[in-house]
Amino acid sequence: MNNKFDALKDDDSGDHDQDQGSPKDSEKEKTEDEEQNSSRKKMSVPGAGEHPLQYNYTFWYSRRTPGRPASTQSYEQNIKQIGSFASVEQFWRFYSHMIRPGDLTGHSDFHLFKEGIKPMWEDDANKMGGKWIIRLRKGLASRCWENLILAMLGEQFMVGEEICGAVVSVRFQEDIISIWNKTASDQATTARIRDTLRRVLNLPPNTIMEYKTHTDSIKAWVDFHGLVNPSGGC
Repeated sequence: MNNKFDALKDDDSGDHDQDQGSPKDSEKEKTEDEEQNSSRKKMSVPGAGEHPLQYNYTFWYSRRTPGRPASTQSYEQNIKQIGSFASVEQFWRFYSHMIRPGDLTGHSDFHLFKEGIKPMWEDDANKMGGKWIIRLRKGLASRCWENLILAMLGEQFMVGEEICGAVVSVRFQEDIISIWNKTASDQATTARIRDTLRRVLNLPPNTIMEYKTHTDSIKAWVDFHGLVNPSGGC
């Protein structure tokens, strides 16, 4: 899996060919779109009759080779944007075509972050924050990921603008779910996120949940790899 479409299922229904028009029409529409977007940043907007979300979001996908040294540059090159959405209907259009985490292989990650926030430790929205981490035994990632992102999109965490995004990391021996927030020092907020996370994932009482600041994540990575500013991961 080397590009952003590798994380999408094959679709033989033909739905993706509808309403595309002739090649000339498509080229004309593409030119018009490029002209419009050159003067302003393109943001996702709900379609007519759709149900808008409180925030816009972007799906990202990354796959890394285990054991290979990482850096900010290599991480940014490796993470691919799948697409952004602003409504319930647009979310399901993406999600219904995406491979489930449990079916991914190797060292792969799905990221769902608010539009405009990169899934990287040093992004302005993330750098003072942290994340709750839950390590899962194999076979649970798909269900937990779906429950987590639906809770996030549905604003079930009730912490205002604190939530930045969520990550599911598929590894060989285990899978990891995490949710990122803006302000690591706000203990009341991080506690509320923890309690909501435990509820929406229906976690057993003895489940280990770890909170880690992004500052600590960067320091641990640097100490282990001897790298400077390695960028975000799981």
